[in-house]
Amino acid sequence: MPIESEIIVVSGLPRSGTSLMMQMLHQGGCSILTDSRREPDTDNPAGYFEYENVKRLRQDTSWLPQARGKAVKIVSQLLYDLPATEHYRVIFMERDADEVLVSQEKMLRRLNQPAVPRETMKQACDLHLQRLFEWLAQRSEFTILRVSYNHLIQTAAAEISRISEFLDGSVDVGGMSGAIDPALYRNRSPGQPD
Repeated sequence: MPIESEIIVVSGLPRSGTSLMMQMLHQGGCSILTDSRREPDTDNPAGYFEYENVKRLRQDTSWLPQARGKAVKIVSQLLYDLPATEHYRVIFMERDADEVLVSQEKMLRRLNQPAVPRETMKQACDLHLQRLFEWLAQRSEFTILRVSYNHLIQTAAAEISRISEFLDGSVDVGGMSGAIDPALYRNRSPGQPD
């Protein structure tokens, strides 16, 4: 199926690198679906690239046809609400679990919101991802490319090449590379190279 007929979904857990991937696709010439309502802040200085209608996927999918041939960010928990009437190429961002949780905790502190104990959250995230990938493997409307945020920062050229191939060469790899700012890799697990 031609990529113009499919919806490019950037997904993953919150704080796993989905905003970076949206920025990369945008700079690589991919059309993106965003309303720019959520403005850049300390947590995401380059922006969030969100689309408000995504939050109401369970109630309203009427906007999905306008996403064909474009990239839209959909957090992993909402993938279940995507109807089988469309076809999706999903770039699924994965990141070291401790880094994700540290980043989430910092964001919640800045928003003055309580954080769930880290071990509890880690177990919940692991279970969610295990069940989600089992479900996705049974769904013919989804094609998945799993991308490690950590590998993307460390070996950008190789990861961008994989992404370009997944998208049928429809993105400019040089433009995508320009979106990566290693200085924004701020919540590093011990053992991750600088």
